[in-house]
Amino acid sequence: MRRISRLTRVAVGVASLALAATACGGTSSEGGDGGKSSAKGDLGLAIAYDIGGKGDQSFNDAAYAGLQKAEKEFGYKTADIEPTDGETNADKEQRLSSLARQGYNPVIGVGFAYTAAMEAVAAKYPDTTFGIVDSVVEGKNVASLVFAEEQASYLAGVAAAKATKTDVVGFVGGVDIPLINKFEAGFEQGVQATDPKVKVVSQYLTQTAEEGGFSSPDKGKAAAEGQIEKKADVVYQAAGLSGQGVIEAAAKAKVWAIGVDSDQYQQEALAGYKDFILTSATKEVGGSVYALAKSVKDGKPLTGTQVFDLKVEGVGLSDSNPKMAEIEGLTDAVAKAEEGIIDGSITVKTE
Repeated sequence: MRRISRLTRVAVGVASLALAATACGGTSSEGGDGGKSSAKGDLGLAIAYDIGGKGDQSFNDAAYAGLQKAEKEFGYKTADIEPTDGETNADKEQRLSSLARQGYNPVIGVGFAYTAAMEAVAAKYPDTTFGIVDSVVEGKNVASLVFAEEQASYLAGVAAAKATKTDVVGFVGGVDIPLINKFEAGFEQGVQATDPKVKVVSQYLTQTAEEGGFSSPDKGKAAAEGQIEKKADVVYQAAGLSGQGVIEAAAKAKVWAIGVDSDQYQQEALAGYKDFILTSATKEVGGSVYALAKSVKDGKPLTGTQVFDLKVEGVGLSDSNPKMAEIEGLTDAVAKAEEGIIDGSITVKTE
């Protein structure tokens, strides 16, 4: 497994650059399925969004921030395409193929939902570099952009254990799948390592993404309200767009929420709740998107499995909310845990 090092360090920090200005909905794509082919090199980066699309103030918006940075720095044409309700793998294949035929390079599928489509399409367009976020796809022209979410979640667990006054904290996962299980595992380990008497109450919104686990704020809100009724005074969510409902519920109950993927304290759409967003477990999706675009632009396209972890600042814990510093021992405990993960004295579980 090949790791990004220097290039990752150039790319990290991208996600916070453009998120505040992200427009909800819409697309900048000039694409479609017209079948016309452009000469290679004419066009630049294209991304195809995951469930929830642009405007989720989290995962997809972080990818868009990476696209914006690449567009600005390289001065080329870009495209970003929204998913459709109830779409099939065939729909995803058609979307990726259309972008490749038009001459976009690289073409990135944002989310594990593109796994099967990427496997089918990448081999058909060997001159195009493809990227997939949160999944591993084998292929000579495919870069699998994956993250150590469990490490950031461990830090979130440390913060939660230090912040709770009821000794009960909650975890809301969007869909019960291995990717989200990593968030839960790291969070629980971080809580227990910090204070074994703190109880973690966990709930998944759905068993499949098609049931709306990543795209239903109402489901997230109801789950958080149930955990708060069980005395949880810190709730961590890894639920995509559904996480907005979790944050809303926490703010209304005047308890802490912990965001995910992006620094949600900084999100304009969540400004009304920001005083109750303690921190966020971040992952530099935008940084990974930009890193792949830069590698293609430099003529040295990344391929294979690219791991963004705490050591290369591919994941982390935000500290935008000044109230974090007011909680006794929190900042020091997080710093100590981060050091332990990086030096290998702490091994974080993934399940």
